[in-house]
Amino acid sequence: MTDARALLQAHDTQVRGTVASRVPRTWTVHAHGRVLRVRTPHRGFAFSDGLVDLTVNELDEYIHGARDFFAAHGESVEWKLYSNDHEQLPDRLRAAGFRPEEEESVMVGRVRDLLDAGQPPIGVTIRATTESGDLERIAAMESAVWGRDWSWLADDLADRVSTAPADIVILVAEADDTIVSAAWLVVMPGTEFGGLWGGSTLARWRGQGIYRALLAERARIAEAKGLAFLQVDASKDSRPILERLGLTHVATTTPWVWATTE
Repeated sequence: MTDARALLQAHDTQVRGTVASRVPRTWTVHAHGRVLRVRTPHRGFAFSDGLVDLTVNELDEYIHGARDFFAAHGESVEWKLYSNDHEQLPDRLRAAGFRPEEEESVMVGRVRDLLDAGQPPIGVTIRATTESGDLERIAAMESAVWGRDWSWLADDLADRVSTAPADIVILVAEADDTIVSAAWLVVMPGTEFGGLWGGSTLARWRGQGIYRALLAERARIAEAKGLAFLQVDASKDSRPILERLGLTHVATTTPWVWATTE
């Protein structure tokens, strides 16, 4: 078995197989057979095990069931699709009114290979935080990076800290008292995995190694917590950086979204 296949197998078993056990307390899980319907303050989600052995009619039952469940609540829903899922899922999602957003690369790395990924540039410091003011500053930074309102992120991070403080470490990179980047490590209890979330950087601070420094710091924290693997759904811009640092591309994932018209 190749390393990529072994890492994908570990990811599917440990990461995809444990979603229900690690959602924040403001999220609610509604199990429906092999699909989890998860309501959140931001957007609904549908997670599956890939459904690779089902008929098209069975796929449609799950897809329509998820869509109609969230529609009844006046909510949009994102179906998280992976490249190793049932080959008919994209067509069936499209037929049910879902539309794809930007594809991401599922990257998995071994913690031991990422400990020395990088150091922050001169004038930039990295620290951990759970302070509400910092979380609001992170949300404002993300809003500036992405050009849309990410104010909801402050509450989401605060909820994760309140729900399971040992399972999240939030890092900020600062220069002259300005948060120029932020990233967080999310521990997946009962697994060997930590999730790499965040990592966005203000435009004028990119290309200076801040992303790599935040990755290395999270790897060191993950090692101290006894984790073996780090996982991230990477954008097309982040994937080359992560590959150079030693993470392996094991699959792709695409958000398929059905949006309420209300």
